[in-house]
Amino acid sequence: MPQPRSLKIAEIFTSVQGEGLRQGEPTVFVRFSGCNLRCSSCDTKYAWTGGQTLAIADIVAQIEILRKRFPAEWVCLTGGEPMLQAVGGLVSALKKSGWKVQVETNGTVFKPTAADWWTVSPKPKEYLVHPGFRPRAREVKLIVTRGLTFDIIRRVRKEFPPATPILLQPESNAAWSVAKSLRLVNRTVRAHLRNIRLSVQLHKIFRVP
Repeated sequence: MPQPRSLKIAEIFTSVQGEGLRQGEPTVFVRFSGCNLRCSSCDTKYAWTGGQTLAIADIVAQIEILRKRFPAEWVCLTGGEPMLQAVGGLVSALKKSGWKVQVETNGTVFKPTAADWWTVSPKPKEYLVHPGFRPRAREVKLIVTRGLTFDIIRRVRKEFPPATPILLQPESNAAWSVAKSLRLVNRTVRAHLRNIRLSVQLHKIFRVP
């Protein structure tokens, strides 16, 4: 089936990657509109609806213009939830232009896509992840909300290969969530759960987009 040649986009901007193992790297972000979840902890609720319909060629052209003044190597497709749309054509076009492509997803909708880096962030209440992501995820990110429990972390840990790190990221760097993150990671150590790490939202510390 032919790939759609347009996508609904909330914004395209440059910054550093503020989350996960790619933290601190210069990145061009393409934020997709629309999401199939309604998480209370979401810090980009404005991307749940609306957006502008853009042709893939126009998206790539905008990114290339940004590269002239911000010569990054990575493009991150984020949301919203990018996997609700047919992102394969955009990923292919970006890779042909020499970009490395990261996709940030809640993990509920899987489509084979030639991304270089998958960041999977399961969300409450069910924390469901499509099995197709399990061998592909380079990292798994859990936001430390008030509802996140040790049992949820243990279940998510079992769903992914041992070599895939599970990152506990405080909700908006809030003090209560930082304290809870420390308690949870200490418990995972005592329970011999491997490759579970603490993370932060670096861009909020440096106050960049």
